[in-house]
Amino acid sequence: MLKGKHIILGITGSIAAYKAAYLLRLFIKQGAEVQVVMTPAGKEFITPVTLSSLSGKPVVSEFFTANTGEWHSHVDLGLWADAMIVAPATASTIGKMAHGIADNMLVTTYLSCKAPVFVAPAMDLDMYAHPSTRHNLELLRSYGNHIIEPATGELASHLTGKGRMEEPEQIVAVLDRFFDRPQPLAGKRVLVTAGPTYEKIDPVRFIGNYSSGKMGFALAEACAEAGAEVTLVAGPVSLTTSHASIHRVDVESAAEMYRAAVDAYDRADAAIMCAAVADYAPETVSDVKLKRSGDERVLRLKPNPDIAAELGRRKRPGQCLVGFALETDDEESNARLKMEKKNLDFIVLNSLRDAGAGFRCDTNKVTVIGREGEPVEIPCKLKTEVAADIVDILARYLTDSH
Repeated sequence: MLKGKHIILGITGSIAAYKAAYLLRLFIKQGAEVQVVMTPAGKEFITPVTLSSLSGKPVVSEFFTANTGEWHSHVDLGLWADAMIVAPATASTIGKMAHGIADNMLVTTYLSCKAPVFVAPAMDLDMYAHPSTRHNLELLRSYGNHIIEPATGELASHLTGKGRMEEPEQIVAVLDRFFDRPQPLAGKRVLVTAGPTYEKIDPVRFIGNYSSGKMGFALAEACAEAGAEVTLVAGPVSLTTSHASIHRVDVESAAEMYRAAVDAYDRADAAIMCAAVADYAPETVSDVKLKRSGDERVLRLKPNPDIAAELGRRKRPGQCLVGFALETDDEESNARLKMEKKNLDFIVLNSLRDAGAGFRCDTNKVTVIGREGEPVEIPCKLKTEVAADIVDILARYLTDSH
């Protein structure tokens, strides 16, 4: 499945760089077109001449060609690629990727890449086990990157342990499986709402909540990876999307989200209502900042439109509507009541009483409750992984309903 694919191969300053030549050769034999991007340290371990001979393309390692001044566009590379693999990935490069330190061509290309990114760490066992490295790898995972775990064996230090880069054949197999995976939502249109809404009190203050939008964005990416065309209606968050099949609509208030969601739902096969929408908004919004006074201030609130209920009312045969419920008590009974009241097909329940679940976390623990059958419990794991499980359930539901 790699035939015709455009792959960026990132090579960093590790003794395992010698394996990159073999990895490059395997990609070429599979029919892929490969562009090598190296860090300056990477050139100390393997020469660009070797790699350009194997790839048939000049190796990119600097922002400019020294003798001509030709600009190497990391943005164009990021748009060209179907996948990016950093192998070997040193602890230094992993840290830079995790924290956006764009001081070389490889990391700037990574930050511009719209395609899936795979990272194959290579380092000594103590470096790999260090909390800084583990934290950086978890950050990369939380961004949606794929970590190819290193193998256990003899290392360059002559110690034995986990840290040696996975063998090239196994790396190729990982990418091959990725591109060969089924796309159960191919041809489907899915609406996803994510993040909080802000309800203005005055030009400075607002009513909001702690939602980060991470779960909704993970669901949008998972739906897109499953083949769907996704409309993501996002409240005010600082997150970004990476998949080309995601059309993002940014909103601020519940009223704005209502209008965008209703418009998109008419064309959708399914909707996942993951946003934490404010139930109430101020009756009046001040044009100027409200000044502090010694007296009590009464803020009168009006109910916001119920987006999920409106979509449930509009739902046509064959459409699927998924809701979320964040509860603090009587969790399952409250979730089932919400599912019935809003005409949802199933609801995803999480509780603030569960450690590692809810707002501001990179992980989540949920229970998927349908109208029939037993609830499906998804244990605590990264939100990207939880999202993939929810999308699998959605895909099966859409298949069964047709």
